[in-house]
Amino acid sequence: MRAFIFPGQGSQSVGMGKALADASKDARAVFEEVDEALGQNLARLMAEGPAEELTLTENAQPAIMANAVAALRASGIDLQAKADFVAGHSLGEYSALYAAGTFDLATAARLLKTRGQAMQAAVPVGEGAMAALLGADLAIAQAICDAAAEGEICTVANDNDPSQVVISGHRTAIGRALELAKDKGAKRAILLPVSAPFHCPLMKPAAEAMQQALAGAAMEPPAVSLYANVTAAPVDSPDTIRELLVEQVTGMVRWRESVANMAAAGVTHFVEFGGKVLGPMVKRIAPEVEVTSVIAMEDIDALVKAI
Repeated sequence: MRAFIFPGQGSQSVGMGKALADASKDARAVFEEVDEALGQNLARLMAEGPAEELTLTENAQPAIMANAVAALRASGIDLQAKADFVAGHSLGEYSALYAAGTFDLATAARLLKTRGQAMQAAVPVGEGAMAALLGADLAIAQAICDAAAEGEICTVANDNDPSQVVISGHRTAIGRALELAKDKGAKRAILLPVSAPFHCPLMKPAAEAMQQALAGAAMEPPAVSLYANVTAAPVDSPDTIRELLVEQVTGMVRWRESVANMAAAGVTHFVEFGGKVLGPMVKRIAPEVEVTSVIAMEDIDALVKAI
């Protein structure tokens, strides 16, 4: 069995997608469709920068999706014939849902633009923060959050793999967590260079914005089941997917459990489109599975031959 997976924020970089667009008219068409849907030249920003503008959440989210979708589209692979499940990390769920036919490309791009703007606007700059806890599992991370909160928000945002958990909340609480981390069992704690505290209750205004945006979005049942971030379980109903995408804005990304559950369901091969971020996590969660990362045309050619 095979799962197609799609990366989330942090996988953006200046130059992303350019070689793919130069080599594949199908990839190029993806970037043109996204540009048209958003009314901006996102493809040029992806290719040329500046990095500060590309990193803005409202640009990074649709850019990462477009890059992943371009890699998939350039492959010409029939997802329904070659994949048993799809999954994405945070915004990567929108890429996965496009791949599975739930959203069309323009809808996915516009939803991610809205999502990025709403998440950025939810918390004034400087009030929130996120940190990565390395060498820490979920239980250690939760203990750190509980000790650091002191009446503020300090919660687990991403349970990425058995040795990497990301926390999110008020900047002062995250600061306390950084100081407590080693004493509580983490090997390292690193403040992340993000502009807002994603996947925590401070994102409630963004969740409300996405509830409204998703209510008006056309959705079809996915061609293959999506393993949802907030449940780590397969889902097929558009109405349920809509609810989970809203919940995901403030909820924990249960990536470790999602991968473990897919492996337990029989998935032996994970294919990451548009990045090399999720692959290492997958191997730390399920060392026995095969992982393929697809970014460049040579990756695509090798994948098409292999499957």
